[in-house]
Amino acid sequence: MASTIGTFARVGAHSHIKGLGLNDKGKAKFIGDGLVGQIKAREAAGLIVRLIKEGKMAGRAILLAGPPGTGKTAIAVGIARELGEDVPFVQLSGSQIYSAEVSKTEVLIRALRKAIGVRFREYRRVLEGEVVKFEPHFAPHPYNPYQRIVREAKLTLRTKKERVTLTVGPSVAQEMIAKGVEEGMVIMIDKEGGHVSVLGISKEASVPRYDVGRIPEVDVPDGPVEKEKEFVYLTTLDELDELFHKRYSGGGFFSLLFGGREERKEIDPETRMQVDKFVKEAVESGKAEIIPGVLFIDEIHMLDIESFSFLNRALESELAPIVIMASNRGFTKIRGTDIVSPHGMPLDILDRVLIIPTEPYKPEEIKEILKIRAREEKINISDEALELLTKYGAEISLRYAIQLMAPAWERAKFHGRDAVSVEDVEAVRERFASIEESVRHLKEWEERFLK
Repeated sequence: MASTIGTFARVGAHSHIKGLGLNDKGKAKFIGDGLVGQIKAREAAGLIVRLIKEGKMAGRAILLAGPPGTGKTAIAVGIARELGEDVPFVQLSGSQIYSAEVSKTEVLIRALRKAIGVRFREYRRVLEGEVVKFEPHFAPHPYNPYQRIVREAKLTLRTKKERVTLTVGPSVAQEMIAKGVEEGMVIMIDKEGGHVSVLGISKEASVPRYDVGRIPEVDVPDGPVEKEKEFVYLTTLDELDELFHKRYSGGGFFSLLFGGREERKEIDPETRMQVDKFVKEAVESGKAEIIPGVLFIDEIHMLDIESFSFLNRALESELAPIVIMASNRGFTKIRGTDIVSPHGMPLDILDRVLIIPTEPYKPEEIKEILKIRAREEKINISDEALELLTKYGAEISLRYAIQLMAPAWERAKFHGRDAVSVEDVEAVRERFASIEESVRHLKEWEERFLK
């Protein structure tokens, strides 16, 4: 097991998950990528990933349905990991849509559009090379005779194939001075906009190197000094909505001065239509591509009938992400109605989702999950204590067993032990109640609790 933590580390509930743990044939390993068991559910999720990558999931959604603590969120995270780093993954709880500031449909729209990525590609003319000579020329300030301003600069750049001397204007020269550009640095200048980027220090330059505050070493660029270079920008529809909203909101001068303090209000549909038109034109011209992401809505039963109706219509949109829902409810009322339905969801939306059931974990699966969590949280635990925690996980709940590990480890360290023992597990078991014990306690002292 891992050693004691020496520095602060934040360990998330699903930070150990790296994917779905499938082999080349799409078969789930018993233990893989941080996931254990749930073989059928993980293999079904693997098929979903293939459909998403092939663009065949438009207008569809997935429902992960199972009792609490059966790995629904873990499988959703695994799907996002399998899709890649650039694929947006937005997590939303069903209860989050009820906000006093904006309408529930606005919350859902934002979440849906956050889950749609847009990758813009742009080719620009740039000057790139190692700075051989940089000579700024100064002139007296027109309003202050005691101050000088940069007028222009002579700049010599070299690559492995050529050497070019240029005259740059005052704005470029001033930016180079502000960024501390010196001989031996490798820089890039956007020829159209004049923006200067410091790429690093040339590996071939004989300039001082520092251990602290050092600039990365880079190779001298190849090819000509002036070239056309591709730039890639990754954003989302929601970020573009915000950008267009600020640009065309017409708040006037004071809005520009104090816009940072203004709370974000609802964005009107016309602005979003402008964004969609802008993105479609960029895609058609080959300057952009759309990256459908994943919107994971946990506690989907918390949505009301109006929200379900909106979501049902949103799934039919051209620009819709992959929506993964999760519910741990059986037959229950749809919020806002007296209609009892499976998972608390209307039948019309249930009819258009692919349902992936999850099942309670077996004792051997619980044991492996506890091992993984112990490694992730750097907890040393004896075999006997692990067996006892597995027993609690099977009899009470997996989540309860996982929750006991951290206080048991703290108790073990307090008593000078280098691993959690059975005594530590039993001690914390006596001090932290399970849900059933908490309910019994509530009933026993019901008259003493405040109404």
